[in-house]
Amino acid sequence: MENFGIREMQEMQIQLQEQDKDQWDALCPETGKNQLLWMIGEIGEVIDILKKHGAKAACSDEALRAHLIEEMADVLMYYNDVLLCYGVTPEEFAAVYRQKHETNLNRW
Repeated sequence: MENFGIREMQEMQIQLQEQDKDQWDALCPETGKNQLLWMIGEIGEVIDILKKHGAKAACSDEALRAHLIEEMADVLMYYNDVLLCYGVTPEEFAAVYRQKHETNLNRW
């Protein structure tokens, strides 16, 4: 299985940002809030698929599943833009994620 992580996603987002810098706002803290709002819109599209078609269909219908995964990718693209806007590195995120995971494992 291919390992596809935050670093590669961020590099891809930077490449896209560079390509379209004349049309898009720069990835900076001021842009972060807007990126979060766009991400929430994409989350809504994921939810719409599940509400309209159901979880079973989203797992079993090939075309619907492809659409679901595409919308999930949109969510992650905006999420990585947010990380970039606030200067969160993959290493920083991984350390906090692991710490939070450990906290959750020991919560109850």
